Amino acid sequence: MGKIILELDVMMARRHVSLNELAENVGISNVNLSKIKNNKVNAIRFSTLAGICKALECEPGDILKYDENAEDDN
Repeated sequence: MGKIILELDVMMARRHVSLNELAENVGISNVNLSKIKNNKVNAIRFSTLAGICKALECEPGDILKYDENAEDDN
């Protein structure tokens, strides 16, 4: 079926932004941002995604990828 993969870690590295810095800029906890960064979430609020994109100066497509060969964990 495929799966959406979050590549937030890649964009954070490109922008030289730490987890703590991004969490503060977006207004979410380090724990929640870490879960997003490590693909441990099943959903993400559009407001959170918008905040991440604003802070990293990127588009959603820069951090969201579709892998048709990946198995969904659910």
